[in-house]
Amino acid sequence: MSHNTIGHLFRVTTFGESHGPAIGCVIDGCPPRIALEAADIQAFLEKRRPGLTRFTTQRQEADEVKILSGVFRDDASGRQVTTGTPITLLIENTDQRSKDYAAIKDAYRPGHADFTYDQKYGVRDHRGGGRSSARETAARVAAGAVARKIIRPVHVRGALVQMGPHKIDRANWDWDEALRNPFFCPDATAAAFFEDYLDGVRKAGSSIGAVIEIVAENAPAGWGAPLYGKLDSELASALMSINAVKGVEIGEGFAAAALSGEENADEMRLGRDGAPLFLSNHAGGVLGGISTGQPIVARFAVKPTSSILQPRRTVDRAGAETEIATKGRHDPCVGIRAVPVGEAMVACVLADQFLRHRGQIGAEPGWPFTDKT
Repeated sequence: MSHNTIGHLFRVTTFGESHGPAIGCVIDGCPPRIALEAADIQAFLEKRRPGLTRFTTQRQEADEVKILSGVFRDDASGRQVTTGTPITLLIENTDQRSKDYAAIKDAYRPGHADFTYDQKYGVRDHRGGGRSSARETAARVAAGAVARKIIRPVHVRGALVQMGPHKIDRANWDWDEALRNPFFCPDATAAAFFEDYLDGVRKAGSSIGAVIEIVAENAPAGWGAPLYGKLDSELASALMSINAVKGVEIGEGFAAAALSGEENADEMRLGRDGAPLFLSNHAGGVLGGISTGQPIVARFAVKPTSSILQPRRTVDRAGAETEIATKGRHDPCVGIRAVPVGEAMVACVLADQFLRHRGQIGAEPGWPFTDKT
């Protein structure tokens, strides 16, 4: 009943708090004989790691992952591979500053989960928010790295496409550029603007929101199920579970409401290989809850970071009215580090959907479980 687990066949349970000794996850259902080293996971954790630029929290965490179970080094091949048993991943917390929160331990921070956690459990960890902290998402990124190994023909990438009211120019979209700037922004011109813009927000002691787009390419048609196992509904649920996310859309999303039936329908012709060829992708790669073979496209909106230096009115646990200003180290735009988290959640959902599809329909050519490369 505690709802710390996501997935059906590929199941991920995360654990730990922001200011506890460690965070991590247990992955159950990963197939055996998949090559897996800590370095495979570390590469993705580096994208999310705090303190890398002035535009993210200056909390200095190495985010070094340790694989505690579920792998074995095969003497014949010399490779470390998954065994098919639960994989436990651990990331130690090394730079907590709990004293930064001592002055506000009895006051509810506006926009945070302080009040709701207190109402539900009667106790809350005021040190960075405990379980409600975005620190927990490092475990999700680690799990996503394992999921990618299962669906390795699928290429999952994310990008920041809007910061505050400022959107990118999609005509400038360059995936390589998204890896060159600190915002994971695919538009070089917009990224240059975001530097000055976010500097101003940061120096004012405020914060700003963002919109992130995740694209999964090369997923075959057929993943997902009607009604209660829809691929798009599970993607929406997974992305909505990320801290500070307040909206999710698939394909055209809310913009589809402004289109006519003629504009929105993704027409088809026959391709050179005799298979249907879609002329557009308003559906975001999902129809009837099942993948079409087109790129799967999802976007999610991240609210402004609630921890800001500007005083805000609130109440405390005793019911007295007061003001609060959150000191310490916080992201002026939490949407930046949400990019690798969104990628990870999409990867986890797709790995789970693939295993469920295989269980019902059978194996597909070109989709082996073992990593022989």
